Amino acid sequence: MALKFHSVLSKDFSLTLNNYSIDDHNVIIQVGKNQNKKEFRAHSYILRSRSPYFKNAFLRNEFQTTFIASEGGWIINNNVMKFKKPNINPPVFEMVLKYMYTGEVDLTNQSGLNVLEFLVASDEFLLEELFERVQDYLIKEREKWIQESFVLVLRIVSKLDSCKKLQDHCLESICANPLPSFTSNTFISLDEVSLYNLLKRNDLLIDEIDAWDFLIKWGINRTSGLGSVRTNWNYENYKELKKTLNRFIPLIRFVEISSKDYFDKIRPYKVIIPDHMCEEIEKFYFKGILPKNTTLPPRTGTIKSNIIKQRQFIIIKNWIDKKDSYYNRSKKDNFYNFKLIYRKSRDGNNIVRNKCIGQGAVLILIKTKFSEKIFGGYNPIGWNDNSNNGYFFRNYKKYLSTTDSFIFSFTNNNDKISRVINSEYAIYDYSGMNGVNFGGGVLVLENDCLTLSRSGGNYENLRSGLEFFLLDDSYRKEYGVQEIEVFSVKKTN
Repeated sequence: MALKFHSVLSKDFSLTLNNYSIDDHNVIIQVGKNQNKKEFRAHSYILRSRSPYFKNAFLRNEFQTTFIASEGGWIINNNVMKFKKPNINPPVFEMVLKYMYTGEVDLTNQSGLNVLEFLVASDEFLLEELFERVQDYLIKEREKWIQESFVLVLRIVSKLDSCKKLQDHCLESICANPLPSFTSNTFISLDEVSLYNLLKRNDLLIDEIDAWDFLIKWGINRTSGLGSVRTNWNYENYKELKKTLNRFIPLIRFVEISSKDYFDKIRPYKVIIPDHMCEEIEKFYFKGILPKNTTLPPRTGTIKSNIIKQRQFIIIKNWIDKKDSYYNRSKKDNFYNFKLIYRKSRDGNNIVRNKCIGQGAVLILIKTKFSEKIFGGYNPIGWNDNSNNGYFFRNYKKYLSTTDSFIFSFTNNNDKISRVINSEYAIYDYSGMNGVNFGGGVLVLENDCLTLSRSGGNYENLRSGLEFFLLDDSYRKEYGVQEIEVFSVKKTN
C-alpha cells in the first residue's frame, strides 16, 4: 500500500517559499516595471525542477557570469542570482511562484486580466499542465469576461502558438453571433491576425455587406492620413488604404452581396480592389457570370433571405430558445439550420401550407406591400395531414397545440414578439387552406393577403406586442403581400 502525503508536502514547500528567517534563498526575481515592481525570493533547485524555462536558464548561466535575455537577465552577486522579468506583473508572478512551490493556485478572486496574464506567464515558463488548465478555466468560468474583452484576449492569444484552444473558442463565439462584436466601439482595434482569421472562416454568421462595411471602417482606422470624409481623399489616400486591406479583400464573398449594395457601398472603393478581382466581380453583377478565380463558398450557417438579415435571424433564434431579443449567443447555445422550402417570387402563390406539410418546425416570413413592415410566425411542431398527434379539436375545428409558437414583427429595426398563451389554440389548421392561421385569426396568411386581429386572446400582448397595434386601436388590419418565405428549422446540436 502506497502512503501519500501530498497536502503536507505542499504545505511544507509553501512555508519554505515564505520563510525568510532561514535565508537559503539563492534567487531574487524582480518583476514588473516603473512603480509596479516587486522582488521575490526563491530557490534555484525548486525553479529548476518545476520549470523547463528556468532549468535552461540556469544551465546557460553556469557558463557565463551574466545571462541576458530579451526581456530580462541574470546578475550574480555573492552567490545570489538576481533575475529581471519586467514583462510580468507582480500579482501574476506571485501566482506562478506559488504554483511551482505548492502545485496549487486559486483563480476565483482574480480579475479576468490577471488570469489571462497568468496564462501567458505559464506559457513563457513552459508550465504545460498549468497552461492547459488555465485555458480550460478561462473558457468555462470566465466566458462572460471573454465576450466583453474579445479584442484584448485575441490580441494576446494570437501571439501564442500553443493557445489554439482559447483562440478557437474566441473565434467560434464571435462567429456564432458576430454583430455585437463587429458593431462595438472597441472591435475596430482588433489586431490584423485575428481579423484575417475571422474573415476567412466559413462559419462567420454575418451578412457579407456588413463584413465589407466593417472591413472598410477597420482599414480607415488603421491607415494614417485618412480623414473621415471620403470625398476629401486623393489617389494616394486610396493607394494607402489598398495596401492596408490588400490581404483581406479576397476574403469577402462578393457574390453574396446585392447589386444595390455593390453600387452604393463597394463601387465607391473600386480602386482598392485588385484589377483581376474587380473585372470578375463586375461581370457577375452586370452579366450574371460567376467569378472563376475569386469566389469563396457561401458562409455555412448564413441564411439566404430576401426579407430579413442575419441579425434578425439571430433574434429569432433567441426567441426560439425563449431568450431576450438581444441575448449574446455563444457557441454553447443551440445551433439551428434554416432551410428555404418556399419563396413566393420563386414558387408561385397559394401553396404555403402544402410546402409546410411534413417539414417539422417552420418559420414563416411575410413582407408587406408598400411598407417596410415584416411579419412572421414560428410553428415548432409543423403540419402533418396524416396524423392527429399534437392536435386539439373544438367545435369541429382543428388546432395545433403547442406552448412554443410565437408571432412577430420587424419594422425599422424595431422587433416585437407575441407568444402563445392559450396553447390549445396556438395554430388553427384546416386542410382546405392555402395559407396558415396562428391563434384562430390572430395572424392569417391566405390568398396573398395578410390579416391581423386581436381576436381570441390566444397570444400575449396583442395591443402592444406587435408593431401594427401601436399605431391605433384597430381591431383588424389587412395587408397586401409582396413576398413570403418559409424555412424549415432543424436544431443541429
